[in-house]
Amino acid sequence: MYVRKSVLLSFVVLAVAIGWLAKTIAQENSSSPAVSYFEGARIASTLEKSMSTKITEGKAGSGVYTVMMAHRVKAGEVELHTLDSDVFYIVSGNATFVTGGTPVGMKSTAPNEERGQSIIGGETRVLSAGDVITIPNGVPHWFKEVKGSFLYFVVKVR
Repeated sequence: MYVRKSVLLSFVVLAVAIGWLAKTIAQENSSSPAVSYFEGARIASTLEKSMSTKITEGKAGSGVYTVMMAHRVKAGEVELHTLDSDVFYIVSGNATFVTGGTPVGMKSTAPNEERGQSIIGGETRVLSAGDVITIPNGVPHWFKEVKGSFLYFVVKVR
């Protein structure tokens, strides 16, 4: 039940942020952008079935964005996005997260995307519910350790 309420709260926070962005862009353009709405029950149900799901994507001015939700239960690979910046909002759980430093064993996995094994150096933080972190494009980042279930929203901006 706590996770469901946290998901709903985090979605409201993200919706307000995206709504503000959409309103600002709508004022710059002559036509209004389409509004996206996602009921909390649908979000919670989707999270139970998938570790990572795209919620929506769109265009904002000259850039594009993607809103995703993700669920981790273990450490991940180092990620480095050449074009995308990430904004994470942590819904629940704890994870040790490393940014910057020197990535080890990097390989291209898609255009403008690389994955690797670990990071030497960098800045280590423990992320937990309510935290927000932004990772500019070109900065390696890594979920080094995940304790239990870790749930977060991601806004990717290009």
